[in-house]
Amino acid sequence: MIKFLRYTEYLYLAVAIVSIYKIATLWSVDPSSTYIFIFFAVVSIGMFLFRRRYRKRFEQRKKDNQQ
Repeated sequence: MIKFLRYTEYLYLAVAIVSIYKIATLWSVDPSSTYIFIFFAVVSIGMFLFRRRYRKRFEQRKKDNQQ
């Protein structure tokens, strides 16, 4: 399960990178259409950080329970 949590972290990071790329390419054409991608980028980065902290806590708790 921990490996699955690690992969979902990077999935959120990939979504953020793609969203930032779309923002960069669409900004000069139509800035109003990029707001949804800005939202996706911010939420994806937030979820990446949240998932990473959650996974590290889970690993630490599991490590503490084994000792």
